[in-house]
Amino acid sequence: MGETAAPIGLFDRAIRRIANVWRDMASGVAVDENQGVLGQLRACLQGRGGEISARNRAAKLAQTYLGLDDAGRRAFLQDLASFDSDPVTIARAYEAVQSATDEAQRTSAVVALRRALEPPRVRLLTQFASIPDGVKFLVDLRANLLDLARGDPHLVALESDLRGLLASWFDVGFLELRQIDWNSPAALLERLVGYEAVHEIRSWSDLKNRLDSDRRCYALFHPRMPNEPLIFVEVALVHGLSSSVQQLLDKKAPLIDPAQADTATFYSISNCQRGLDGISFGNFLIKRVVEKLSREYRNLKLFATLSPIPGFRRWLDAKLAADEPGLLSEEESSALRTAAPANAPAAESGAQALTAILAKRGWFRDLAMLRAAEPVLMRLCARYLLLESRGPRAVDPVAHFHLSNGARVERVIALADTSDKGVRASAGMMVNYLYDPARIEEYHEDYAGAGRRNASTAVRRLARGWS
Repeated sequence: MGETAAPIGLFDRAIRRIANVWRDMASGVAVDENQGVLGQLRACLQGRGGEISARNRAAKLAQTYLGLDDAGRRAFLQDLASFDSDPVTIARAYEAVQSATDEAQRTSAVVALRRALEPPRVRLLTQFASIPDGVKFLVDLRANLLDLARGDPHLVALESDLRGLLASWFDVGFLELRQIDWNSPAALLERLVGYEAVHEIRSWSDLKNRLDSDRRCYALFHPRMPNEPLIFVEVALVHGLSSSVQQLLDKKAPLIDPAQADTATFYSISNCQRGLDGISFGNFLIKRVVEKLSREYRNLKLFATLSPIPGFRRWLDAKLAADEPGLLSEEESSALRTAAPANAPAAESGAQALTAILAKRGWFRDLAMLRAAEPVLMRLCARYLLLESRGPRAVDPVAHFHLSNGARVERVIALADTSDKGVRASAGMMVNYLYDPARIEEYHEDYAGAGRRNASTAVRRLARGWS
């Protein structure tokens, strides 16, 4: 869904603070400067001196890693990845399983095989988790690995090991749902600004508006990262389905009494930790928030999103460039050619005409262009959301997210986001996904099991279009 920059200095300050803690821990560790990272890693594995010494050595290694440049970090991670399982030990353990003569012997051999298969580097990773902010260190370490591992099978294996650890540590059963409001700690609010990845928070007054009395913000936290949100959702309590993100974000819009609102609109969901990519919390977060709001406000009847469609223009532009047969009807093509900008090259096809219209800045303010383009964009957007696939899943990443979480496509909306970003990514189109508490599990199973995308009758008719 895109990313925005963190507030200047926020993470630098956090890194300096924890680096100082690690430096104090590591001060009692005697290190031979000639042994390098590889030697330090071996010393950690040998575990001499007991648990406190092991934690201090892990802190020294973490401190070393943070002080390295990109090339140094790659070398560090390659050294860490080199502590792999021993093929000879694995082969012998497997032979013992194969040659076991009774159940007790086989069970013991399987345990030994499992132990032989676990690379020593997993023990090293676990040692990092024991130091202050060590879990956050590992989350950030995986973020580095995701960038560096491509094309390096050893780093890919290390990343896989780390992902497995994090997936078990960040099981949803360990996570806490907390509301963030204007009275939350300033450092947390600052992080919220930095992590917002859908609609940039441009100022403190913008943030305050998003935390006002008719708004809610909820985030998931892990007990080992109590001040770091993992994912958060912003909610507007409104009347009816929302159709404009600019209206939702308007600081001058009148407040609504939450007790009078009938709809909870989820208008921004942001993952905060890149190192947790592939470990999904969205489904859990949305269900928990729906349950919480349902209990708090009995007047709420609808739980829906106002969601971006980040891949629509990329898909549409490719179709138009190829002038795909059957993409447009003759009537649509004729209307588009008539409405095409006068100063654009003569359009021989409807696809060329629509391309010229979308290339004109502010095209949607021209009534003739809007009348010709809007019904075409609505139809093609519905087709994109409901029919275009990558294997069993929807092509659009936000559609895949909400459909896999148990939503249905309720409404496609033209000119719902007229910001430069919205027009560039989706021609201003947005979509309402509806979460029906009674049918979330059913819709989730439909999509996850059979790839079926539930949608309102209106959107289905729209997707079928003129053909």
